[in-house]
Amino acid sequence: MTRRICIILVLFLAITLVPRVFASELDDINNQINEIRALLEKSKNSSQPLEETLRRVEKDFVAIENNISIVERDIETKQKEIADGEKKLGEEKGVFDIRLRSYYKNSRHFMGNSVGYFLSNNVAEAVRKYFYQQRIVQKDRDAILKTAFFIAKLEEKRNSLQQEKITLSEVQKKLDEQKKFYEIEVGKAKNYQSGLEKQIAELSARQQELLAQKIASIPLPRSAETSLGGCVPDVGLDGGIVKNPNFGGPKFAFFSYGVPNKTGLNQYGAKGRADAQRPHDEILHAYYNFDGYQDFDGITINVNDGNGINQGSIIWSGGLEDYLKYIYEMPESWPIEALKAQVVATRSYVLAATSNGRDSICANEYCQVFKKDQPKIGNWAQAVTDTAKKVMVQGGNPIKAWYSSTHGGVVLTTSQIDWSSTGWTKSLIDASSSVNSFDDLKAYAYDKESPWFYCDWGYRGDQYNNTAWLTHDETLDIANSFLLYTLDQNAIIHLSQQDEPGSDTWSSEKVKEEIRSKGKSPYAAIDSMFVQWDSSGISRTIVINGDSYDAQKFKNLFNIRAPANIQIKPACRPDTSLSCSPYALYNIEKR
Repeated sequence: MTRRICIILVLFLAITLVPRVFASELDDINNQINEIRALLEKSKNSSQPLEETLRRVEKDFVAIENNISIVERDIETKQKEIADGEKKLGEEKGVFDIRLRSYYKNSRHFMGNSVGYFLSNNVAEAVRKYFYQQRIVQKDRDAILKTAFFIAKLEEKRNSLQQEKITLSEVQKKLDEQKKFYEIEVGKAKNYQSGLEKQIAELSARQQELLAQKIASIPLPRSAETSLGGCVPDVGLDGGIVKNPNFGGPKFAFFSYGVPNKTGLNQYGAKGRADAQRPHDEILHAYYNFDGYQDFDGITINVNDGNGINQGSIIWSGGLEDYLKYIYEMPESWPIEALKAQVVATRSYVLAATSNGRDSICANEYCQVFKKDQPKIGNWAQAVTDTAKKVMVQGGNPIKAWYSSTHGGVVLTTSQIDWSSTGWTKSLIDASSSVNSFDDLKAYAYDKESPWFYCDWGYRGDQYNNTAWLTHDETLDIANSFLLYTLDQNAIIHLSQQDEPGSDTWSSEKVKEEIRSKGKSPYAAIDSMFVQWDSSGISRTIVINGDSYDAQKFKNLFNIRAPANIQIKPACRPDTSLSCSPYALYNIEKR
């Protein structure tokens, strides 16, 4: 068994992870992961019998230890019996010596006088004396034999006890050696496997990084007031095609509602509510749970040049109300009630994020967009004045009032997007009327005017008119790739996008072949494909030709397999198990 592990270790050391020239570094990494996983599987297969033997030895060890305890108790009993026997023998030694002398004397007397007894004149008396003397001799002889037998048994016990002690010691030694051997060998195998798993984790982290770069190739508009352009949707709200992809046959596109971080204030939703003449207090209560307002004053805010709370060098310091005049999160051309809601949310957020000014805050979209040389005037400045010192509190503390540009008609709590649970975030369908379908959401969502409300993210070149439409065969391949993943999760390393092929990327035909090898039939065509979502506004199920699957896991596989930078947003970094926070709301359009 040890030799098998050593062979595997030699094979592992023989592998060189020198980067090769592939069309994609991601596929190169996938190839390396595949090689290491093969070694890991071999090692685990080799070490499994060792582990089973160790478990058997440990089980036997417990049983033998129990038997040893019994033997040890038996030895103690025997030792006590021998000690008692030796003591008894010592006490009876004087009696034994007397009996031995008596036997010797009586035997000689009996032998010497036996003829005289029978020659005497009184035969009856002679016979009586004869038998009497014989009984005395027999009694002495029995006593001597009994003592001799006792001594022999005592010696036998002593010798047996000594042998049992020797045997017990040998058994314990052998058992300890055997157990130690298997523990060492299993430990070696485990250490080897741990090393392989560490390398896989490191390569998987790089894989995730590359996938994140694909997702990040289309920047997200986290704030409504941004220089980023809106996505160019390939269908209009009326359902018609806005941009034709220049190819015939069925066309599929995957549309996301809103952008990530669907928690707290929906900025375009606030605008929609303000357009409907809702006051800022009602708007804030629509998006947050809080006890009420408190005035906060006399607090200094420090702004840093880093990408997070309390990071980087301080680039600005000033009072709380002055800080608000440099915030660029919402266009000041928007309705004043929406601006007021944003100001109160901004003021509450900075206080909560900095622990009432004890920490600093960054100046970019990771925190709040702050332009230290461009104070705002006009309606924004007026909104700051009108809501001066006003902060949303819960339990007497400012709430961390998250917000983002567009929620896509859906607001979620922090726990629903896999953040820590909070008491002030809410879950709701952000619409002016009841919503029972995707069409209702498009019609009634408060943020439906956002350029990021309903988008198919990504694009390809001029030959596709810079659209994100997919052909029937491309969509079919993604569906089959996901079907294969449901059958074999390890296949994920072979399912990268085909337009950047690597040595380990499987073609559409190879994917079908693998599905058949698992005893299933691949899809021959996409007859129907649609998404079902729940009342909280999360896509739960995708139905392909009548077969139902987890919509979030499909989303993650889609982001790996789809060509170019086409993706479903919001998206998270997929790993080899395709685990991800299930909070994307997306839909499929077919034309």
